Amino acid sequence: MPSALPDGEPVPDDGALPDSARAGSGGRPLGFYVHVPYCATRCGYCDFNTYTATELRGSGGALASRENYADALVEEVRLARKVLAGDDRPVSAVFVGGGTPTLLPAADLGRMLAAVRDEFGLADGAEVTTEANPESVDPAYLARLREAGFNRLSFGMQSARQHVLQVLDRRHTPGRPEACVAEARAAGFEHVNLDLIYGTPGESDDDWRASLDAAIAAGPDHVSAYALIVEEGTQLARRIRRGEVPPTDDDVHADRYLIAEERLAAAGYSWYEVSNWATSPEARCRHNELYWTGGDWWGAGPGAHSHVGGVRWWNVKHPAAYAQRLDAGKSPGAGRELLTDEDRRVERILLELRLASGAPLDLLAPDGARAAARAVADGLLEPEPYADGRAVLTLRGRLLADAVVRDLVD
Repeated sequence: MPSALPDGEPVPDDGALPDSARAGSGGRPLGFYVHVPYCATRCGYCDFNTYTATELRGSGGALASRENYADALVEEVRLARKVLAGDDRPVSAVFVGGGTPTLLPAADLGRMLAAVRDEFGLADGAEVTTEANPESVDPAYLARLREAGFNRLSFGMQSARQHVLQVLDRRHTPGRPEACVAEARAAGFEHVNLDLIYGTPGESDDDWRASLDAAIAAGPDHVSAYALIVEEGTQLARRIRRGEVPPTDDDVHADRYLIAEERLAAAGYSWYEVSNWATSPEARCRHNELYWTGGDWWGAGPGAHSHVGGVRWWNVKHPAAYAQRLDAGKSPGAGRELLTDEDRRVERILLELRLASGAPLDLLAPDGARAAARAVADGLLEPEPYADGRAVLTLRGRLLADAVVRDLVD
């Protein structure tokens, strides 16, 4: 089942934010994340807040249904406008994720986007992305998305090998994600991402090279590559525990990451975040950059998380509970936390260190500064940016990013 929500203080019924959250907002970008919690089937490795039709049957009825989902989502966008009354920032990036957003009609996704545009306005050149499963779209659907105002697509490819897809419980066939890139280009999408996963039990180095080569040959301008994390409570975790498939291996993950860097760099992709490569600065995912650089975003939908000016909150998880609260005129927020200055300092280090631009050294406490000097000597941080006041990971540092971060936040 999906992971539990964190603890926190209650969210007011009207969703009101403390005055401190609005301070200095004019200097921060504002984004929208829209969560669509529906999937046709549950992938064995997934612990996201998603629901299949079988899981929803009898647990909320019409309130939990896909058919009525856009109505509830639009209501939350209108609530966001009330909570942020007087905030005249246009939205710089919208990201629709899931789940499988493209299980909904393109017109529903268009209604959600139109609500954000009507209530807040979109900045000139705003990035508008939706995730899509390869088997859930066709050229006509993609054309309708483009007409609705979407200008970026992110397809879940994961692997080019059938036996790897089977372990992950992915339903598309090899070759279909690559075809989707061509269909997206034909529909007028300039920016397209392919998501890959490495380290799946049973995947070989050659399997991973084949997946990278297939993704590159398809011609997206962005590739994301993530190490498989086996989450407790998932079907894959249970299969590993029963000995049906081998466990994942950190050394294998490191080797696969090096292969990804080699292949992608040779093809003209540059890393700009540990797990993300793009062909140009314009091809980077601006919505994710907003997360990594401390921007503000409103997360709409069941289980979605938001952050505005040091206040983080999260919505109730179940689609029926979410719709019921909005129908009653209440915020769907389940809990929130107010970040201290120290919380925000640590988060900046955690997130910005993952970027190719790095984190400012002046964020570090004395122990962290000494750790940074050692990391340069150990080949984990680049010496030239360090001399200019920034901590930037080397390739070896990227392999050990979590350990480097732990040392620097002390």
